[in-house]
Amino acid sequence: MNIAALAARMLNIFRKELLIILKDPANRALLLVPVIVESLIFGYAATYDLKHASYALLDQSHSAASTQLVARLDASGVFERRATLRNEADIADVIDTQRVLAVIHIGPRFEQLLHAGQPAPVQVIIDARNSATANSARAYLAGIIDQFNTQWRRMHEAHGPALAIETRAWYNPNLDTRWFMLPALIAALSMIQTLMLSALSVAREREQGTFDQLLVAPYTPTQIMVGKAVPPILVGLIQSTFILLISMFWFRIPMAGSLLSLYAGLLLFTIAVVGIGLSISALSSTMQQAMLYTFVLIMPLMLLSGLATPVQNMPRAMQWLTSINPLRYGIDLVHRIYLEGASLGSLAGDILPLIAIAAVTLPLAAWLFRHRLA
Repeated sequence: MNIAALAARMLNIFRKELLIILKDPANRALLLVPVIVESLIFGYAATYDLKHASYALLDQSHSAASTQLVARLDASGVFERRATLRNEADIADVIDTQRVLAVIHIGPRFEQLLHAGQPAPVQVIIDARNSATANSARAYLAGIIDQFNTQWRRMHEAHGPALAIETRAWYNPNLDTRWFMLPALIAALSMIQTLMLSALSVAREREQGTFDQLLVAPYTPTQIMVGKAVPPILVGLIQSTFILLISMFWFRIPMAGSLLSLYAGLLLFTIAVVGIGLSISALSSTMQQAMLYTFVLIMPLMLLSGLATPVQNMPRAMQWLTSINPLRYGIDLVHRIYLEGASLGSLAGDILPLIAIAAVTLPLAAWLFRHRLA
């Protein structure tokens, strides 16, 4: 079969699946209205609390006073030191790679300024891509510093504040929760609809009695599967576009990265999700079964994505489980491109797992499809 004939066959399947999805006005509304409403609700209403915060220390004072302050941080039960830096040039690397949430920078004249009765600045650089976590970290730091001030004044019989804190929030200067939430929804909300559409595709054929027509049609199982995969991918990208437009033009969250990089990452993420949906569809005998399996799967995918709870706050076993969750990588990928301006070349930690998930789920869906056809 030549390429033109193969393309025509695939286009016929694609057109058929797209018509099934879009022919009902209620279906068309369901594809767009929930995405818009949920984007607005999450954008206005969602907030988070901090339970754990990793930080890096750059102590240029190496004094007794700085040691006391750092000891308070380490004993707080909230902050955990992940790195000790040597110079200011190391700060960008630990923040950019998300190794730590914050960097505590204590200047070389820290103790001298305290003894002189002058404010001693402590610079706190926070990764504000997750603004809720950054806000909570800043509040905890303020409390620890207040305790340090009180103790220092009591021990040295000083008056007035002994310590001043300066905060810089990278990637989210105003620590706005929407800057974290809305970009995450670009992946999360589109995943729900994409997973549902792909999970119902084959089950719908069985329930409506048209599955036998697929068996006698001049298409191979692989061609049918690919034809059923393309419409959910297209719908998922369209929904992502709506959320992107709401983020950029309604909530006015500026995008730092490239649209080309964003859509390339979203395409890979959507393909991985469709592989899971098609596997569910091939296993399901009815639409009710497919919907049940999908709803059972969606909640763990959302909870283990880092959207509701930071992955580093989860138990170690749960953190391992997140490594097979495509939504975890999809959200991180969108955040880094949207807020940080990262290029695809620097996103190997997200792209390679998504490729691996797609490389497993798509062949699995194809095998299950052939098996159910046999």
